[in-house]
Amino acid sequence: MNYQFFTRKQKGTPQNQPIPGREAEMIQGRSGGWMFDAGLWKLLRRCLLIGTAQSTYYAQKRELTDDFIDVLKQAVDTDPGRVASEIVYASNGRSINNSAPLLGLVLLSMGKTPEAKEAFRAIFPEVVRTGSHFYEWLSYTKSLRGFGKIIQDVGTQWLSREDVKGLAYQLLKYQQRYGFSNRDALRLFHVKPPTDEHQQLFNWVVKGWNNYLPDEIPSEALTQIWWYEWLKHHPEQTHKAIKKGHLTHEMAAPVGKMDKKAWQLLFNEMPIGAMLRNLGSLTELGVLRADEPENIDRVENVLNDVNRLKKGRIHPIDVLKALKTYQSGGTLGRSKKNWQPVPRLVEILDKAVELSFDIAQPTGKVFLHALDISGSMSWGVVDSVGLSCCEIATAMALVTAKAEKNYTIRGFSTKFINLGISRKDSFQSALKKSSDRNFGGTDASVAYDWAIKNQV
Repeated sequence: MNYQFFTRKQKGTPQNQPIPGREAEMIQGRSGGWMFDAGLWKLLRRCLLIGTAQSTYYAQKRELTDDFIDVLKQAVDTDPGRVASEIVYASNGRSINNSAPLLGLVLLSMGKTPEAKEAFRAIFPEVVRTGSHFYEWLSYTKSLRGFGKIIQDVGTQWLSREDVKGLAYQLLKYQQRYGFSNRDALRLFHVKPPTDEHQQLFNWVVKGWNNYLPDEIPSEALTQIWWYEWLKHHPEQTHKAIKKGHLTHEMAAPVGKMDKKAWQLLFNEMPIGAMLRNLGSLTELGVLRADEPENIDRVENVLNDVNRLKKGRIHPIDVLKALKTYQSGGTLGRSKKNWQPVPRLVEILDKAVELSFDIAQPTGKVFLHALDISGSMSWGVVDSVGLSCCEIATAMALVTAKAEKNYTIRGFSTKFINLGISRKDSFQSALKKSSDRNFGGTDASVAYDWAIKNQV
């Protein structure tokens, strides 16, 4: 019996211990393992892009969001201008939705310095683009800080914007969300109408036209509102109101008599995001049928157009989610309807998935993309998107492959192997390469070991 076990130089440090001499650079994760601290700004970007509204294996969403708030507060105190840039970066079609950037916006408004207030004011219209965004921002603001002067200023500016027609569209389409109505918003901010058209719009919001419908449309800006109110009095003429007023399904469906023809008229002008979300419903209603190719052609012209995908801020995960949901016939996703998928629509969605990868702008940097291929990656699906972790991770790896010139994509479990995924792969071929290897434990350190040994 001797002490060679103690004096012999160790080849590596166990994951449950920090590396001797580098303790100050490392933190302990929730699983008990030690890792290098990513730093404030990388953590902020991760939280803004991915969000913390879903629980993970090791932490509940409340705990994750508490950490997100702490990161935001520290970042705002350090450099509010940089926080503003990160919020806009995430909100511009990069985050999974706009909720995390909106939460970040509220925390930025709570900064104690004039620089933080000015940064908040400057980016507000870039982040709060729709009525839904506006109500969600109001909800977070009410819960976290209250409605002080700067909130009054930006809220008033948003509700008195020069584009009255665009404002009317938002206030009609999104009449109520997150516990706030358009009437609540106007009363909260005491907005003084800058023009006669604003005055007419605000009168409709506060008082409505339930007992009085003007004989003529008051102005071009209020055209949709007039037809919406006209439809309330003439629900049997839903088709006319949709066609003349260019009403969306959010406007027509609650007050009109919705039949196949009504949905056909809505489909004719449906924007790309709404089309992706409603393919199943449109199939169930008979608007999308294999024996009526004209409508299928329109879906193809919209979803297989790279420029429309880009303009609509459509993320590859959005298209992949739509494909999986539609293929399932209603068994996946939140829809309560069932439908028989049209094969050609599945093909169109499959192509849209591939095209969506071409939207990402290259950075010109060199990437080592380490993809988790451990066994748990193929267990079940993420409820919010209807996709497995393996599908989501593969999609994001393929974004790298399609956008960048200098990259390597490898997979880690307890080993680190070359997956052979390249820009030539389709999503399905890339998924096969990653899912065929879904086994073993999870050891992310093997990726770093490989990078160090190969001087990457």
